Amino acid sequence: MILGIGSRIKHPKHGLGVVTNVTSKMYWVTFIDNGLETIDIDDEFEVIEGVEDEVDTVSFYEVEKTLKDLLKRYSDISEIVPMADKWKGGNLIMQPGDQNLASKELPIEKFFHKIVMVRDRIRVMEQKINSSNLDDQDKIDLQQYITRIYGSLTTFNVFFKNKSQQFVGASAKK
Repeated sequence: MILGIGSRIKHPKHGLGVVTNVTSKMYWVTFIDNGLETIDIDDEFEVIEGVEDEVDTVSFYEVEKTLKDLLKRYSDISEIVPMADKWKGGNLIMQPGDQNLASKELPIEKFFHKIVMVRDRIRVMEQKINSSNLDDQDKIDLQQYITRIYGSLTTFNVFFKNKSQQFVGASAKK
């Protein structure tokens, strides 16, 4: 039986508490002495007063995350990718070796946006390859090229604020 919101429990480690949210794997319990904690549904605890209710075991967070993952996978919509704070407001200066030629300067934000667009387009290409009718060996070969492209782009990871949004090459995937 899954406890409903409002159930009162006694946990051996956290003490007395009230269930304030339920997911398919966890209870969110506000304990008198320890504040809000998450515990496994299968954890050992004593039920003082169980509220039996129809419990929606899928949290809003889980629904939102699933929806975001589906949108990322099947649409052209780009996620918001923040640039590392130290680069904000900076400029990229490209100085040619020939002193007779003019240098080129552009805002780093513009350069970073182009890097993110390249990354997103490679991801879309990867998804299209994986869902195509190509035979498995062709898919593997093309996936290896894509992985090498990501590896070549790891130089630009310094611009990404979040490590999870950086490029990952072949050696990091192993």
